[in-house]
Amino acid sequence: MAAGGPAGPQPQLADRVKLYTKEAHIFEEFGIQQEIDKSLRPKVWLKSGGYIVINHTEALVAIDVNTGKFVGKGSTRLEDTIVKTNLEAVKEVVRQIRLRDLGGIIVIDFIDMEERRNRDKVMAALEEALRRDRAPSKALGFNEFGLVAITRKRTKQALERVLCQPCPACSGSGMVKSLPTICYEIQAEARKMAPELDGASVTLRVHPEIAKALKTRESVLIDELEKWTRKNIIIQSDPTLHWEQYDIY
Repeated sequence: MAAGGPAGPQPQLADRVKLYTKEAHIFEEFGIQQEIDKSLRPKVWLKSGGYIVINHTEALVAIDVNTGKFVGKGSTRLEDTIVKTNLEAVKEVVRQIRLRDLGGIIVIDFIDMEERRNRDKVMAALEEALRRDRAPSKALGFNEFGLVAITRKRTKQALERVLCQPCPACSGSGMVKSLPTICYEIQAEARKMAPELDGASVTLRVHPEIAKALKTRESVLIDELEKWTRKNIIIQSDPTLHWEQYDIY
């Protein structure tokens, strides 16, 4: 049996291949599924209590480093705590870059360090970690805003693009309109449509949470709408509707 890969068949590695016979799923047995799940989350915790946040944009990948729960011990200087967190983040950032197969321009926002020697220490650690990465990459030094940019050759699609698809609720934006925003939008639209509707009432068919808000915390909008339109406003809850979707008739 021969092992295959990007370079083609490699029969010299055949003796390394073993048949997996355990009952447990192979991904669960070796913790692969857990690593995949972690690699799809934007926030990754560090052992010290700090964390990094990885965000994809159209143009680049932004990685933010935070101290989180890590505040140092005893009389440890804040600068030393920050440096320790940044150095720990370096290892995890490069690991996540490899796991997620991130490419193109990657911008890292390390926690601000006052001393130049500490910035040099973090930069040296980053360059050393990147040398162990098979994909060609180059790290540029700290700029005036304290950011470090890495250019990494893109070999294939990032893991997130392979295993995920845009959210049907937010269309990949990562955001949906807030509850008050939608309520005000519905009021404005209903006010505009009311003169064109026959009958003495106007029905608003909305998501259950929006219906609840219009009847309670945002009820003043309905009171105003009834005064403006001189019609009775009926709020109809429909769980099949998307958060931002509504009908007025």
